[in-house]
Formats: sequence, C-alpha cells, structure tokens
Amino acid sequence: MGAPSFWDHSDRAQRHIAKLNGLKKAVLPVVAFRKKVDDVGVMVELVEAASGAEQEMYAAELSDQVTGMVRELDAIEIGAFLTGQFDRNNAILSIQSGAGGTESNDWADILFRMYNRWAERRGFTVELQDVQPGDQAGISRATVLVKGENAYGYVKAERGVHRLVRISPFDANKRRHTSFCAVDVIAEINEEINIEIPDAEIRVDVYRSSGKGGQGVNTTDSAVRITHLPSGIVVVCQNERSQIKNRASAMNVLKARLYEKRQDEQRAEMDKFYGEKGEIGWGSQIRSYVLQPYQMVKDLRTGVSTSDTQGVLDGDLDRFINAWLRAGCPRHRNKEIQMDDE
Repeated sequence: MGAPSFWDHSDRAQRHIAKLNGLKKAVLPVVAFRKKVDDVGVMVELVEAASGAEQEMYAAELSDQVTGMVRELDAIEIGAFLTGQFDRNNAILSIQSGAGGTESNDWADILFRMYNRWAERRGFTVELQDVQPGDQAGISRATVLVKGENAYGYVKAERGVHRLVRISPFDANKRRHTSFCAVDVIAEINEEINIEIPDAEIRVDVYRSSGKGGQGVNTTDSAVRITHLPSGIVVVCQNERSQIKNRASAMNVLKARLYEKRQDEQRAEMDKFYGEKGEIGWGSQIRSYVLQPYQMVKDLRTGVSTSDTQGVLDGDLDRFINAWLRAGCPRHRNKEIQMDDE
C-alpha cells in the first residue's frame, strides 16, 4: 500500500484493502484474546492472595470476565472453520417453492423474510436480484445477493430442502399441511476465476420488470433473462432500472452457477472413487420447522433443535449454522484435512 503506484488502479487497490481488512479481522481478535488470557491469569493471582469481601469481589469480576471470554472464543472458533476457497466471498442465495401451490409459495416468502432478518443480524447487506410472486400469495422463487465478510462461508450451511409443518392459513378446514422449499447457495466468483461464455452459447431475452411496482415503476424493457443453452441454466435479473446493469448482474450469477456446476461434476467424479459425501439435493431435507401439533425446529444433519420457532423464523439461525460448521463442512472436509497434514 505504500508503493507510489498503489492507487493507479483503484479497483485493484480496493481489493487489496479488502484483503488486508479480512486478515486483520482474522488476526487481531486472537491477539486481543491472548492479552485477556494474560489478564485473567493476573486476576486469578489476586483472588488467591485476597481474603474475605475483597476475595469475593475479585472472584465475581473474574467470573464475569471468563463468561464474556467464552462467548468471544466461540466466535473465534467459528471463524477458524471458514477456510474454503470462496468462504470470504459474497453469496448468491436462491429460494424455490416446491409442489403445493399457495402453501409452498407462502413458505418461500417466510424463508425469504427469515434470511433477510438473519442477514441484518449479521451486519450483511442483501440485494434483490429477482423475485417471482406466487399466483395467490407469497413467492414462487427469489434470488438475492448477500454481501459481507465471509457471507458465503456462513450461508452455504443453508443449502438444501426446508420442510414446514403447520395448520394452513389457506385451508378453511384448518388441516395440517406440509410444505417444501429448496434453498440453493453459490459463491459470487471474482475476477480470479476465469469463466469464458461464448455468445453463441447464450440466449438473452429482455422484458418489463414484474412484481411490486410493476410497469408503473419501470416502463422500459430493463429486465434480463439469460439462458445458457448447453446446460439449460436460466438466470433472471430485474432489480436495476438499467438493462445494461441487469445484464452484467445476470452474467455474474450465470458464471457463478456454471462454476458451481463444474465443481459439482468434479466432486461427483471423485465420489466414484472415495464414496458418496451426501450431496444435498431436492428430496433430502436438511431442516424441519414444525409449528403444529408442537413447536420445534430441528436440523437433521447435526441434531440441533429448539422450541423457539418464532425466534428462528425471525432470523435466529446462528445455532444451526455454527453447529454445521463445527461438524465439518462436507464440501471442504478433504481440503481441510490436506491442509492440516501439510
């Protein structure tokens, strides 16, 4: 950063600064925690040397200090698990309602709100890329970009099928219904990953934005749909009023999806030799949200559960994400073992 030519290329300079800030966030908490450990050692000596009321005062202060350090150590430990290649990147999160019509669409809308609330708690920002309203209520699908330090490292834990059991608000007979939604998470790739997409392999369609505001807000054909012909992957972006910006955003998402597809194919090839790693897909639920006949949210991968269903639906997801990270991210387990061996 001290080089005279550092600011000649502002984009590159900003990336370097972001990388530096990321390293500081990883290192400085550990340095500060070590200092607190030394301070606790001094406090222990004071407790042992004191007596009577003074000893009780020092002991109470020591207990409060250690309690806070336990929570701090927990956060440092979780951060140490985010060692994947793209864990520091932004995350592209997609929600797709399953079979069930209005019920599943409403469940998709609840999940959409839940992830927005969770992102707010973490200090992340959420940019809406695309949303398709349901026929009667809720949404049939939505794609958002979650931006922040280690966004993908955390959000990747949510990839899979989410199951809801409740008394349907849309059923006049008040029967219990089960709804499914699929959540997909991929990392936003940066310029270091080169994905070339020939123009002949894509079809670009433009149309007017839909959803809230509709044509009254946007009277030009600014929404962009890109179809990758060889793979059949379709990406839609309509959050910007500029067609050029929407196309650029859609291309970024398409590149990320193609890169993820390539990685999935490579993992599938390795599974032939090293065994099935339990890849999450449609029909394999990762979490159940039961609101009737009892209150329970349970993660089927880690066994973590809670009866605070309202808290979870309001974005309190860290207990599930942290438990999944501690259990060992399946996607990066082999890589992490190799790094430990080195």
